Parts: sequence; C-alpha cells; structure tokens
Amino acid sequence: MNANDKPVSIKEIALSFLKLGTTAFGGPAAHIAMMESDLVQKKKWLSKEEFLDLLGATNLIPGPNSTELAIHIGHKKAGWRGLVAAGVCFILPAFLIVWAIAWFYMKFGSLPAFKAIFAATVPVIIAIIFHAVYNLSKSAVKDIGHFVLAAGSLVAYVFGVNELVILFSAAVLNLIWRERNSFSGYSVLMLGTFLHQPGAKAASFVASLNNASINQLFFYFAKIGSVLFGSGYVLVAFLQSDLVMKYQWINQQQLVDAIAVGQFTPGPVFTTATFIGYVIAGNLGAVMATLGIFLPAFVFVALSAPFLPRLRKSKKISYVLDGLNISSLSLMLGASILLFRSSDISMYFGLMLAVSLVLLVRFKLNSAWLILAAAVMGYLGLT
Repeated sequence: MNANDKPVSIKEIALSFLKLGTTAFGGPAAHIAMMESDLVQKKKWLSKEEFLDLLGATNLIPGPNSTELAIHIGHKKAGWRGLVAAGVCFILPAFLIVWAIAWFYMKFGSLPAFKAIFAATVPVIIAIIFHAVYNLSKSAVKDIGHFVLAAGSLVAYVFGVNELVILFSAAVLNLIWRERNSFSGYSVLMLGTFLHQPGAKAASFVASLNNASINQLFFYFAKIGSVLFGSGYVLVAFLQSDLVMKYQWINQQQLVDAIAVGQFTPGPVFTTATFIGYVIAGNLGAVMATLGIFLPAFVFVALSAPFLPRLRKSKKISYVLDGLNISSLSLMLGASILLFRSSDISMYFGLMLAVSLVLLVRFKLNSAWLILAAAVMGYLGLT
C-alpha cells in the first residue's frame, strides 16, 4: 500500500486541523504552505501531486480557498465525516478568538487606547491588500486582455457597479473573448441574459436587508460565501459597499476594526464575519454570520469533489475562472483604495504604509507581525 493511501482516523484529522487553525497566521497563502509542510511532507497524507490537484480545485468554486482546501483534504482522507471534521476544526479556533475579541471590543471599544490600536493598523491593512494583489496578479494577469479586464473591473467598482455584476461580467467577457470564434450572436445574447439574472436577483435580495435581523444576517453572509471568489480580502469590497455605504449596519471604523481582527488572528480571514455579526446582533449574530459565510464552502466541496477530474480539464471553465480571479483582484484593490480615501493621512500613515510594503515585498515578513507591531505602537501612542 502506498504511504499516501493509508487510512486516517477522524481523530487524527480533527487534531491536525485544530492545530493548524490555532497556529496558521498570515492569510490563505501561509495557511496553504503550512498544510503542505504538515500533511504532505511530514505526515504524508497526500502526494505533492494530489495536494496540488486539490489546491487547483478550490479555485473552481467560490469561498475561502484555504478553508476549502482543508475541507477537500478531509473529504479525500475520510469521506463526508472527514470533510466536516477538517472544516470545523480549522475554523473553530479563529471563530472563538474573534468572538472573544468582538465581546471585548463592544464592551471597551470606547476607550481611546483601544481606538488608537485599531486606527494604527489601517495603513498596514492597506499594505497587506496591496501586497496580496501584487502577488496574485503575477499569475492571474497573463496578457494585455487580462490587464484590460482588470482595469475595467476596477473602474466599474470605483463607480459603484454591483460587485456580483462585476464578477459575472468579467467571467463571461473573458470566456467570450477567448472563445470568440466559437460564439454565435445567439450564444452571446444567452450569456448576457444569464449574466443579468443573477446580478438583478442579487441586487433585489440585498435591497431587502436594510434592517438586519438574525435571519437576514445569516442569509446575507450565506450569499457572500456563495459568490465570493478569490482570497478573503475580496470580502472587504462587498462589506464596504453593502454594510457600510448602502445599509449602514456598521460604520467605516467598525469595518476597519473587523478587518484588523481578521488579520492578526489565526485561521480564515472570513472570520471577519464573526466580528461583524457580533457588532450587529451580539452572540447569536456572531454564530449566524459565521455559519452563513462558511456553510456554502462545505456544500460546494461536497458537491464538486466527484466531478473535479473532468471540470479541471475544461478549457471553457478555465477561461471563466481566469475572469473571476482577475475581477476579484480588482475588487481587492478597489476596497483598499476606498479604505485609503476614508483614512486620516498623516506622516505616520505614509511611513507605516511604505515600511509595511517594503517588509512584505522585500523581506516577506508575516503580515501578523506587522499588525501586532502597529497595534503596539497605537497602544503606546506612537502614532
């Protein structure tokens, strides 16, 4: 029997992903690297080829990439029980930590020192998003057509076009362009109709959420978890547009604070939803927002896993995926621009932004250390 084919118990899966969920700082790329080191190199649950196949599969479905990779690995090693165990144990530590911080924030958030801590992290958050866009764009933007698509998506976002419309438009436009010799006018018309319907329905759905109840909170975050491609940073673009600007469930400072908490805690960045859920509706809000944003990932992995070998070989699906990834990067960049515009620009802000970019790009410093350093400086009043 191949070492990679040895059975893995549910207990082993649960403990391994509980450990990863407790120690995995630094965002999705760092999470994936830690999984490869622990589960491929050390424990030999998977071959490198199998790991890369599952990693590629996560890009075909919406949701948090590193969490979906954990769920895929659990499913491959122990079926649906492994799927649940891996996903829950990877998410649980971050959920509990963010929940506790949200409680502390709502109880003591009016203290000047606490506000200063989070205000000091804003330039670091912007730098982290810039760095993530830079890294991902090197593989996502492959030619002038991709660059034009990225620029168009960014302009559309800055001018207030609905994020879902931008994502679906980019996917369809890239597919039409790459397969332009194969499409008839009727095909393009049908694709346009397909594009219009989800965007219209999504806009109608979100428009009904002006007054947040527990059920609305769950379904809002379930919708986000069902359509969000790319890394957790793309979440910022949706939250900025919907929760701050349109429906005013939270204010700009609370969004910045939520992003910061998601950054300097371990595990999925999507636990930002836990923080926001607590701010909006207390304990039950934290639970329902978390369930809403992560539940689609479990469903998509369970449904897609049996079909992945065929789907990943499809040229057309590759074009759709390219369009989604490119527009996701533009949404990330657009969100960071909005954060920059709403910030109080000072000498500290500019210096911290520049230093953070240098440390991230040149020295590849873990983003969690930058967040921690900025928080300490804010607490000590050095900003």
